[in-house]
Amino acid sequence: MTGTNTKTVDIDHLSKAGVHFGRSRSKRHPSSKDFIFGHKGSVEIFDLETTKTLLERAMQIAHEIGEKGGQILVVGGKSEAKGAVKDTASSAGLPYVAGRFIGGTLTNFVEIKKRINRLESLSEQKEKGELAKYTKKERLLIDREIDSLREMFGGISSMKSLPNLVFVVDPRKENIAVREANNLGIPVMALASSDCNMKELAYPIPGNDATDASIRFITDKITNAYKEGRKVTVKA
Repeated sequence: MTGTNTKTVDIDHLSKAGVHFGRSRSKRHPSSKDFIFGHKGSVEIFDLETTKTLLERAMQIAHEIGEKGGQILVVGGKSEAKGAVKDTASSAGLPYVAGRFIGGTLTNFVEIKKRINRLESLSEQKEKGELAKYTKKERLLIDREIDSLREMFGGISSMKSLPNLVFVVDPRKENIAVREANNLGIPVMALASSDCNMKELAYPIPGNDATDASIRFITDKITNAYKEGRKVTVKA
């Protein structure tokens, strides 16, 4: 991972972003036990030394994918994650799902790609003024179709093939994305709280997946590492 300034993580920064907060002890998944340092009241506290190590490993993987010209799909549809996922993925030119993950997005990608192509075709026709030949009612229906397709598939319109990695915020909530990726042998990287099954993840990042500050901090680190890798590819 030479030539990148996203190599290391400061534990103080992790703490300030609130990454150390997990779920309540009653919700702990057995697989997260080794990542827990202790608790504050009823809330689990992650061992930030472990989180730092695993995050740095995840950053290295993201960097390598960028360096090889690969692609990462970023997924996080809950309200706390939408903004960070859209902002950070867009800044890196990565496909993303910042809303409901449509079943079959990965396992039935051939059909999903047809919907993306439909969106691109209609959008292009609209931009060129080619929809003028339709009636006002027909144009209204087409506009509604464009809006619907954009809401469902706009974030993944740049995804021309299956990704090399799926990065997920809260794999418990995004279980469909995790399951589809695992079924296809696509590695899953995830910011996962203490209620998540870490064994489903190739690259777990144990931490707070419930607040914007924590989510944005982690997604920034991953996407910035990817961008640094892409810079190496461009220079080469």
